[in-house]
Amino acid sequence: MALLIRPHQTLSGAISGDGASSNSPEENHHRVSFTGSLDSLSKLRSCDVYIGVVSGAAATDHVVRLANWVRAELELHGVSCFVCDRGLCLDVRARAMAERAMKSATFGLVFVTRRSFSSRFGIEEIRFFLNKKNLVPVFFGLRQEECLARDICEKRGRLWGGTEGGELWRTYGGIEREWREAVEGLSRLELKVEANAGNWRDCVSEAVVLLATRLGRRSSVEKVREAEVEEIPFPRNSGFVGRKRDLLEIELMLFGEMEGVSAGECFELDMGVHRSRRAVKEGKGKEIVIWKESEEEIEVERPHRGTGRRRLSRRQRRVGATHSYGKGVACVSGEAGIGKTELVLEFVHRFFKRYKKVLWIGGEAKFFCRNYVGLLPALGVEAGAVEGDVLSRSFREMEEEAVKRVRKELMRDIPYLIVIDNLECEKDWWNGRRLMDLLPRFGGETHLIVTTRLTSALNLEPLRLHYLSAAEAMDLMRGRLESLPLEEVQAMKVIEEKLGRLTIGLAFIGAVLSEVAISPHKLLELVDRVPYKEPMRSDKEGILRCNPFMEQLLDFCFMTLGGGEENLAMRMIRASAYFAPSPIPISLLVSSAFDVSVEEKKTHIWKSFKRSLSNTFMVSGVRRSVSEALDMLIKFKIARTCSQDGYVQFHDIIRSYAHKRGKNDIASSVVHAIRTNGSLPEHSDHVWAACLLLFKFGTDQPVIDLKASHLLMFSRRLVLPLATRAFTAFSMCRASLELLRLCTDALEAVEETLLPGEDNKQNSALCLCWRATSAQSKTRFDPTLYEEFALLRASFLEMRTRLMLKGEQYDIGEELCRTAISIREVHYGWEHPETKVMRELMKKLVRFQVEAEEQPEISAEEIIP
Repeated sequence: MALLIRPHQTLSGAISGDGASSNSPEENHHRVSFTGSLDSLSKLRSCDVYIGVVSGAAATDHVVRLANWVRAELELHGVSCFVCDRGLCLDVRARAMAERAMKSATFGLVFVTRRSFSSRFGIEEIRFFLNKKNLVPVFFGLRQEECLARDICEKRGRLWGGTEGGELWRTYGGIEREWREAVEGLSRLELKVEANAGNWRDCVSEAVVLLATRLGRRSSVEKVREAEVEEIPFPRNSGFVGRKRDLLEIELMLFGEMEGVSAGECFELDMGVHRSRRAVKEGKGKEIVIWKESEEEIEVERPHRGTGRRRLSRRQRRVGATHSYGKGVACVSGEAGIGKTELVLEFVHRFFKRYKKVLWIGGEAKFFCRNYVGLLPALGVEAGAVEGDVLSRSFREMEEEAVKRVRKELMRDIPYLIVIDNLECEKDWWNGRRLMDLLPRFGGETHLIVTTRLTSALNLEPLRLHYLSAAEAMDLMRGRLESLPLEEVQAMKVIEEKLGRLTIGLAFIGAVLSEVAISPHKLLELVDRVPYKEPMRSDKEGILRCNPFMEQLLDFCFMTLGGGEENLAMRMIRASAYFAPSPIPISLLVSSAFDVSVEEKKTHIWKSFKRSLSNTFMVSGVRRSVSEALDMLIKFKIARTCSQDGYVQFHDIIRSYAHKRGKNDIASSVVHAIRTNGSLPEHSDHVWAACLLLFKFGTDQPVIDLKASHLLMFSRRLVLPLATRAFTAFSMCRASLELLRLCTDALEAVEETLLPGEDNKQNSALCLCWRATSAQSKTRFDPTLYEEFALLRASFLEMRTRLMLKGEQYDIGEELCRTAISIREVHYGWEHPETKVMRELMKKLVRFQVEAEEQPEISAEEIIP
């Protein structure tokens, strides 16, 4: 049972007849919430847990958010709950039902805050459940030992020394003896939960386990106590420098307030036309920004100031580019390498305990949709559940159903934190859907952080990251160096200017100075001597083209690693450019690196420079072991470790550099490693990346060719299962069908090249979609290989037919089915079981097509009389 109660609103005004809230989720943010109609509440006989809350007037009341979270978690485990702040029940009937729920509850979970001791309803709930001996208090913002009547009355201790303590029973409205009994009873309880700013997640788990144990729900206890999966992809950066103001502003955007902020950490946010900023604290006083929300507008008010008020209509808030403080969404923008991901990573490590789970997904255009819909397993929705029980639906409907499943889970009262890292565009690359149509509505318990290079995103003005200050840049470049002479400090300043104070470049400098016995002055001299190579191909963002010193620095770092293309570390870097932009399995990376062919030709200027460099400090160019190579890449900040063992990540700038230095033979090595060692459940994103290299998606041309036998193995082992799983489990309908179509065309093209004589020439037009190598076209006719290609193509056609049947594309499915039947008749025969399966599928297609044609169209008059 759940009751939606908003401040200063009667029960009848908060509930609609069908039990749904009459207000939008954005309007009902930060309130005690229930679901259930008036009739169902009036028939209430009993509930498992009564949750009592004494909330404040602030819209960012964290105790309400935590109470909603506990209630939602308990209901997921089948525990019926009734949550209420009785102080907000201005209706007599609502109070009567709340009291009835209290009396019928098996346990009372009461949130104890400092406001509880001066609230009539808070003390009544504590006394009531104490007398029934079924009270489970949740101490929020205070500890049990701090709840002593004497300390409160005498204003002693950290909490009660100011205006909080005193004769609170007078405010409570009861007699002193009853008030003291309730307070002293709290201090003697053994069953309790203590919540603070850093343990919300643990507090919720502890409360659920405690109540589920008392209620005899052993299965629920086991589910809660299951080992948590590491959700933050990268460990915390111990060398994180600066960005205090940016961290505080993200906290303000998400929560609407900042906890534990001292006067020295305050900053001013100017109230402008396009950018809403505010002064958080001036001197010793604290200036509060109040969010006033009504049906038509949102008002940001500065108390005691007449010039600091600004009104935004709801349309302006959704369409205009403005900051939304306290609305649970933050967009961080900046150029590549400025430190967006590091900033968000630091914030997540500080506040992840305020969320049930952190959902970190890549925002790259070709991978975002599958990453987003792939959240379903992490949200507890079983794979395949999105397919539903309807036999036939359009592809658009199936895709919308998958998105709705994700949005539904994210719009519960359970708080999640979604991080979309490196958002490339605001439309889905596969079908053009807007990003805003995929995400949950802002203002709920789920928060969203987006990092992007776009100047604006999500109809919001982003938090634009600027360069580090001179002092912070110097700290980042120093690394482990302590005192430096003035000459070396000046050299570091020159390096800083040459890098354009780019954060990732400063980190590289700090890593080199820490790992290599070289002075900043000598480092500057050597990097300046590195010959600048004109790019073999322009990098996507033009990052290195605009910063030649950065590219020279990377060249220097790689030569320091061991010198040339034959070095294992360098091969890993070159191979990283062709994997998906996500953590790369070390096993696949190493396998690709060993397959990379070594470029033998070296220019004379490079040879002479490397020879002179080796006389100074460069380590030997012999091939190191895998562990040594990885260790060097991580020490030099070229690669970063991941929270999941056996994975590493490379920055986009490194990948752009590798693209400029790489050739197609490196991409072939990557696809070969994925083909032989890749696992679909573990490496599905990298299998997608391999498919993008092999086939012509949209305007992208294929990057590599595969031998006939390799294409056969790759298609059978990875492509067909990948497309099938993407369709059935995550409803990525159009992407899956496009992948199946392109692979079918590639199989047919290679199949035609395997035919002997004139047949091969007559079908040469098919080879335009798959660039068969000259070696393939000259190979002697192999009937076994030809048959394998034909039968695999029939399997692809069968899968495409089944998917067309689900998507109501009966005419296309019939054409595909006929082709598959003809192939299997030739190779299997008419009575073979595989051929019979396709004939039965054809009958079903024809029957459904006839039924669809005979079904009369429904007019608008029949739907709306």
